Parts: sequence; structure tokens; C-alpha cells
Amino acid sequence: MRRRVAVAGRWLATVALTYLGLLAVTFFIGRVIPVDPALAIVGDRAPEHVVQRVREELGLNEPLPVQFAMYVGKALQGDFGTSVLTSQPVWLDIVKTFPATFELATFGILIGAGLGIPLGVWAAVRQGGWADHLVRVVGLIGYSVPVFWLGLMALVLFYARLDWVGGPGRIDVAYEYSVQRVTGVLLLDAALAREWEAWRNAFSHLVLPASLLGYFSLAYISRMTRSFMLAELAQEYVVAARAKGLSEARIVWRHALRNAAVPLTTVVALSYAGLLEGSVLTETVFSWPGLGLYITNSLQNADMNAVLGGTIVVGSVFIGLNLLSDLLYRSLDPRTRERA
Repeated sequence: MRRRVAVAGRWLATVALTYLGLLAVTFFIGRVIPVDPALAIVGDRAPEHVVQRVREELGLNEPLPVQFAMYVGKALQGDFGTSVLTSQPVWLDIVKTFPATFELATFGILIGAGLGIPLGVWAAVRQGGWADHLVRVVGLIGYSVPVFWLGLMALVLFYARLDWVGGPGRIDVAYEYSVQRVTGVLLLDAALAREWEAWRNAFSHLVLPASLLGYFSLAYISRMTRSFMLAELAQEYVVAARAKGLSEARIVWRHALRNAAVPLTTVVALSYAGLLEGSVLTETVFSWPGLGLYITNSLQNADMNAVLGGTIVVGSVFIGLNLLSDLLYRSLDPRTRERA
């Protein structure tokens, strides 16, 4: 019992210190950037006494340690200030924009992991053959081609020329107000409302940017899967399994992949976190109203409350998925539980 309490205590301390470090980084970034929060609110032409009053209300005249303590207290309560761009609380803007990024990232990681893992296994089994070279070339293109160029070319081909998919945005204007926003995930809301025409329209807009994100995550996941599988297929237990007469498919999929799934869990989790942080270029090219586009527009308009609030959310996503991957790591590998 004491051992479990000690492990839980260390885990909580790690989470607290990590989150405190995240808040410290965002706070000092906000102070280093040459943008006066008071001027951003009242404007450059406001009288000096108005600027000073706003600075007093925001606590900007206090010493930095006091400002940081106030910042941490508000952040822990979900208070990131008011957005200059939308004149709404930042947390409300994030609640509105994050579901769009969640929907896009979830479909992207399903494509990336669903195709990347089998391709990586196939390449490892066929090491040195044409299949291995093909998977490596596909991954290399995914690493090398700029996402904005590939997105624009995909829009020109599949939307403008072939008319196979919907264009920029999440849904056509004709269906914009036909679906009541409950969860913010448009496909789920349309299904709950049984608005199947709107569902198909929303899916047609989602498929292209999600496929693009899925392709880039596929490039990374397939490469890492191949590396992990090559390491596992060189182990002695694989030789022993072959000597016992087990089929190659059983050795690869039930034994080697099962062991490779331990580090692969972290790879998939971090890939998903990278997509959830808001794929800025993809959301910009496809006018996808998600967190990445929100942070980009806020940065262009010197809306630092929104930028820092979005950054905290992004960091929290990374922290949460890292912790989740650690828990999955322990459940998949009993040796880590023994060392805890």
C-alpha cells in the first residue's frame, strides 16, 4: 500500500511540476514579447490615465513574482482573460474552436495509425524488397513535401477539378444553422440530430484535410513501426518460435507486434498530441475553424491573452497524452510495473 501511495505521490508531483513549468514558460513569453497588454485592450490612442487604470486592473504594476502568482491562480481556474479579437473570454473561444481541431485530429490519427502500423509491419517483414522501398519512399515524401503546398494541390485537384470533396471550411453555408451544436464535433452533432444531408456535407469537408494530416502522421508512424519491428524480428524468441514451427503470420502479428506495441504506444500518442495542438498550416489552408487557426489569427492581431490561453491548452494536451501513454506503457509491459 505504501509503495502505491509513493508511486501516486511521485506521479502527482511530476504532473504539478510539469504544469507549473508550462505556466512559467507561457507567463514569461507574454512578458518578453514587446506587446503591452493594456495598449492591446484600449488601443494606441487611448489617454494615458486610461492606460494606467487598465494596467492597474490587470495587475501589471505589481512585481513579477506577484504577477506570476496571480497568473497561475487565474489559469488554474480557467481564466485566461478576454480576447481582444472577439471581445469574449478566451476559455469560451477555446471551447468553441477546440472541438473542430479534435474532430480533424481524431480522423487524422485514425488514418495515420490505421494505415501506418500495417505498412510499417509489411516493410519490416519484406526488408530490402520492393515493398520496403515503397513504404520508405511514401514516408520520405510525407516528411519532405510542404504541407501547405500539398494541401493547395489537393484542393485544386479533388475539389476544384474533380469535385469529389467539399471545399474549405467545416460545412457549406446552406447547412450551417441546420445542426444544433451540442458537442461541437460536427459529425456527431449531425448524427444526433439525424440531419444526414448535413452529415454527408460535413464529412465531404473533413475527408481531405483529415487525409492530409493522416498522411503526414502515417509517414512517421510507419517509419517507427518498421524500426521497432526490425528490432523485434531480430530477437531470439522469434528464432525459437520459428524453430517450433509457428506460422510466420502468428510470429509477426501475435508476438513481434505485441512487443513492438509498447514503444509504439508512445509514438501514436505523441503523433495524436501533435495533431491536437492545432495543425496551423492545414487549418489555415483549409480555413478550418480550429484551435490552430484561432491561435494564428490571435498572434497576427497581437491578442496575447488568446495566444497564451491556447498555448496552455496545447501544453495541457501534451501533458495529458504523455501521462496516458505512460499508463498504457505500464499496462502493456509488466516490467515497468515491477520497477515502479
